[in-house]
Amino acid sequence: MAAAGASVVVNFASDRPGAERVVADIKAAGGNAFAIQANVSVVAEVEHLFAEAVATFGPLDILVNNASVFAFASLEQTTDEQLHKMLDTNLWGTIITCREALKHFGKDGGSIINIGSMSSERFSAGAVAYTASKAGITGVTGVLAVELASRGIRVNQINPGAVDTEGARAIGAMSDEARAAHIARTPLGRVGTPADIAAVAVFLASDEARWVTGECLAVSGGLR
Repeated sequence: MAAAGASVVVNFASDRPGAERVVADIKAAGGNAFAIQANVSVVAEVEHLFAEAVATFGPLDILVNNASVFAFASLEQTTDEQLHKMLDTNLWGTIITCREALKHFGKDGGSIINIGSMSSERFSAGAVAYTASKAGITGVTGVLAVELASRGIRVNQINPGAVDTEGARAIGAMSDEARAAHIARTPLGRVGTPADIAAVAVFLASDEARWVTGECLAVSGGLR
């Protein structure tokens, strides 16, 4: 986003050093960025996030809802805490972040990009809470695309397939065995990278996508 000319607010829940590294990388490349701590499942913190963002950079043009947590277990083994954490962060967080963002878009509208998951299209055992949260985002995307169109705000969704992220590595989803399984079922024959997802997000945020709203785009190497 920064390379495409955006001033970037890097939101983080707890990893300040990680967020500051992202900011430093953006600035080193000549871009504008700063980091703000906010738990997107807490209304007051979301309000603070946007207040600081607008005070620094002015009206909002682009919102990317990328915050996500996940844990995988059978339904019987899924705890109330896990269920609430995934629904609160992934789904409730997306809704309240969109709601707060509406106060800060300029008169020309803008773009909201929600990050879903192929788990809402390709079902796997042990993912009921995560899949429910991501399938809910699909509904949010569709409704808001209709609701916000008159304000010039486009709302689209990206559904990544298997992507090599820090989170995926932390739960063992990028072990040699898991990686081989992902590759075997992905037609393009590899796992994704964050850059694969980011490139599509930049397109959806740009004027090149001015006639695109309400879309749920699989960015998955052909995985269905």
